[in-house]
Amino acid sequence: MAFYNSLIKKSVIILVSLLSGCSSVPELENNVEAPRVKLSLAYEKIAVTNQYADPWEGFNRRMYYFNAKADQYLLLPVVAGYKAITPDLVEKAVSNFFKNLGEFAVFINALLQGKANVAVETFGRFVVNTTLGVFGVFDVATTIGLDEQNEDFGQTLGVWGVASGPYLVLPLLGPSSLRDATGAGIDMFALQTVIDELGVSGEEEILLSFLRSIDTRANLPFRYYASGSAFEYERLKVLYMKYREIQIAR
Repeated sequence: MAFYNSLIKKSVIILVSLLSGCSSVPELENNVEAPRVKLSLAYEKIAVTNQYADPWEGFNRRMYYFNAKADQYLLLPVVAGYKAITPDLVEKAVSNFFKNLGEFAVFINALLQGKANVAVETFGRFVVNTTLGVFGVFDVATTIGLDEQNEDFGQTLGVWGVASGPYLVLPLLGPSSLRDATGAGIDMFALQTVIDELGVSGEEEILLSFLRSIDTRANLPFRYYASGSAFEYERLKVLYMKYREIQIAR
């Protein structure tokens, strides 16, 4: 636990340092040709890509590139190896187990958002899958009509009226916002509370976190620069922010 906390503190310090040093847009080279057609202020105001604050664009673009390379040379090869040696049935069981651990955070956030029906259904899923599903290894709840829900603390803050704040690309985690990054930290604390209650040792906890990271990436179909668009960064920013607006509004 002490190692885990120390790792989190160091990561936060590094992130803050990067934000401080890379929060501006890089200057253009001297030989770059200036735009020949200047966009009107009216267009700039209504352009979809300009609807969301991105004051840390310099840092975000660098982090986007870093994440793409980390994905290409580290995460995806590890995921490929994991999938190659792990039977599909075991992969599914691992995913079910981690989803069941996450039900606690979903339940708490549903309560905080005043969504009683979602909270009751999530609690029911947790009870059923933890008991009949053998600690969540089998998803019995879905087969009996208790559907999986998706609530996090970033959504909770949004429901409480907290604005999204600037767009932010997090190391390895990808697209976020200042509000959602804060919410993610709270959700991680909730998950850590559940893990502590299981009595997991330090070495087992590190292994569990590593396996959860692999499982999360294995179930995410997104691939960096697969769109072939020169504006992939902008498109992903808009898609993420719009998606979060929809989640909060529902």
